[in-house]
Amino acid sequence: MGVSEEITALKNIVRVGTVSSVNAANRTARVNFADKNNLVSGPLKILKNPPFVTADAVELTYGVEVAEGHTHAGKAEKHAHQIKIFPWVPLVGDLVLCIYLPNGESDGFVIGGI
Repeated sequence: MGVSEEITALKNIVRVGTVSSVNAANRTARVNFADKNNLVSGPLKILKNPPFVTADAVELTYGVEVAEGHTHAGKAEKHAHQIKIFPWVPLVGDLVLCIYLPNGESDGFVIGGI
């Protein structure tokens, strides 16, 4: 296999595209690949990954000191809030990195957002 053929094979394995639909219950997404004549993939499995937690959520989880000058019921105090954390699932319109198995089939995965 020559260098040109290897690059072509790699371009078919690793792809960047835009999410066109998501099935959160099945953890799959369909992705549009502009560089492949706007080809839309079949359902690609979304890899398992740690939940997406924002800095604000982390502060709420562990409780934060109320900022100086701000009060709760007239006094500054530490407090905590319950939050729900969900595994990351891309949104429609997100740019994602996908990887396909090199078996000639359409088996592929969304491995993360860009």
